[in-house]
Amino acid sequence: MLRRKIKSPQLKIKTLKLGRYTQTTIALAYIEDLADETLIEEINQRLERIDIDGILESGYIEELIQDNSYTPFPQVLISERPDTAVSSLLEGRVVIIVDGTPFVLIAPTTFFSLFQSGEDYYHHFLISSATRWLRYLFCFISLLLPSLYVAVITYHQEMVPTTLLLTMVDSREVVPFPALVEALLMEITFEGLREAGLRLPKQVGAAVSIVGALVIGQAAVDAGLVSDHMVMVVAITGIASFTIPRYNLAIPIRLLRFPIMLLAGTFGLVGVMIGLLAIMTHLSTLRSFGVPYLSPVAPMKGRDMKDALMRAPLWKLNTRPHLTGEYNKHRQGSNQKPHSDKGGE
Repeated sequence: MLRRKIKSPQLKIKTLKLGRYTQTTIALAYIEDLADETLIEEINQRLERIDIDGILESGYIEELIQDNSYTPFPQVLISERPDTAVSSLLEGRVVIIVDGTPFVLIAPTTFFSLFQSGEDYYHHFLISSATRWLRYLFCFISLLLPSLYVAVITYHQEMVPTTLLLTMVDSREVVPFPALVEALLMEITFEGLREAGLRLPKQVGAAVSIVGALVIGQAAVDAGLVSDHMVMVVAITGIASFTIPRYNLAIPIRLLRFPIMLLAGTFGLVGVMIGLLAIMTHLSTLRSFGVPYLSPVAPMKGRDMKDALMRAPLWKLNTRPHLTGEYNKHRQGSNQKPHSDKGGE
């Protein structure tokens, strides 16, 4: 499928076999003169160092070649879409294909690459940029909304408008638990329902996850275990987590929600800021095959910002990413801006 889209002889595919007993075929795909030779050699060496009984899925490879094994954040992009793999190859990245699995590994990757989707480049750049900003917003909502609710209700009631505060107090009057316990109870229940929906057959799983959340949420409110506002907060948080385009990024966001809630319940908004600073510090130390994880924001690369926080028009995306496509950085002609037809001139 890669050959169908990239018909150039510059597309190179190297194969090797991994696994003492499975002898799984692994393919390393890249475009010659676009991908950094040092990057190709580094990935090849990491693959050759693997000595294991068997490779059953691409996740084995991902865990064995990543830079930092103790971070929940993905350091390799996972995709099953050929257009995503091809666009990554054209940016100077390397694609790892594992026989028997539809998912490919794309290296290196960055935090901002995980928010990009193939559809961003098939629509008008204004629509794509707005959609990308919406993903960033809902990522923050998914991570911080329950923590902010717990912090405000517990320590910072003065930040809530009086009318809304009276409604919250009235709703929580019959709830025997503090806001932190209430949030943990609902979040754990929601995550359990989501996991149950994945394990059940497709038709039954969708009904269980949706109907179960509605029924259990309403029953918990009627029983006086949680408040109406907490059910709304958890529902919005759950919906927000589905807007993250990469599943392997959505999982660490869901996991980090719990320690930040504990910090919010202990220290209020100060605890939320402590949690955010710890996450940002951790992200700034990560590397994906030598590429800074927060690139092109940290370190700042002006020319790459055109496709990070927003998506510039295609005629402006005339250079490849600084850290992966420097060997052949010009991806199109210098005069691709469309010109209006002035009276047929």
